[in-house]
Amino acid sequence: MAKRILITGAAGFLGSHLCDRFIKEGYYVIGMDNLITGNLKNIEHLFGKENFEFSHHDVTKFIHVPGTLDYILHFASPASPIDYLKIPIQTLKVGSVGTWHCLGLALEKNARILIASTSEIYGDPLVHPQNEEYYGNVSSIGPRGVYDEAKRFMESITMAYHRFHGLQTRIARIFNTYGPRMRLNDGRVIPAFIGQALRGEDLTVFGDGLQTRSFCFVDDQIEGIYRLLLSDYPEPVNIGNPEEITIKDFAEEIIKLTGTHQKIVYRDLPKDDPLQRQPDISRAREILNWEPKVSRSQGMKITYDYFKSLSKEELKKSEHKDFSLHNKK
Repeated sequence: MAKRILITGAAGFLGSHLCDRFIKEGYYVIGMDNLITGNLKNIEHLFGKENFEFSHHDVTKFIHVPGTLDYILHFASPASPIDYLKIPIQTLKVGSVGTWHCLGLALEKNARILIASTSEIYGDPLVHPQNEEYYGNVSSIGPRGVYDEAKRFMESITMAYHRFHGLQTRIARIFNTYGPRMRLNDGRVIPAFIGQALRGEDLTVFGDGLQTRSFCFVDDQIEGIYRLLLSDYPEPVNIGNPEEITIKDFAEEIIKLTGTHQKIVYRDLPKDDPLQRQPDISRAREILNWEPKVSRSQGMKITYDYFKSLSKEELKKSEHKDFSLHNKK
């Protein structure tokens, strides 16, 4: 009999790829999403499959899933600045109340649960690269605090359920991830740059462009999450690509990749935007025998081809929205 797994945030970027992976591995997948930021288009290819069902539900409401459950992946959450600055209360609720409901369901079903935390719990780090022992440098009251603190609470309550109830828990600290199914207008670096290039606009870089990011291709990220779920390790594990690049250099890579001739224009750096982001993945290498395999050039080619395949209507929809909330202080 197939093992049953609930994936919240199933119609989102990572959630939809996780649905694909676990169906491929022979699981019965229950995808749950309230579609505030998710898109049914990401999982419509799964409708009609006998080992997939979709539940249109908000995890901040009580969760009922009939039958047994072996695993839960809690990926329901706005994940981009555009989203969590627009719906800050919902962002806080899904990380707190939503996580509580998922943990309660896991306890009821005796299921193992993995939660999607984030590199944002490190804030604007004073330690570089960031390892799991670092507590972070986070503003709880800044505009990004609604996301950062939601994820920090998510980790705290998850470990409380692990220690108090003996629940099997896993925590993935996810660093910048990219690939097909990202939204062009979600405000993150890669879709923002590619969207601007495809529309023939100059590429917008915030600050001096010397801040760094480390980008992990989605296939590598999904493999890391899969291995972590099936591991015996309950504490946080960084899942990301340690290859670091400045935003300015990355913008130049995008111009070269797209064959366009846009300029790079500079704007003020948003409040609390981290200046460095690079994972220390020593723990993932040791415990999961995992590290990224896909180079940035390979992954970006696949991602660019995906965005090029979008309709003109979808491309136009993203126009002038990439950075609208980034400039709010």
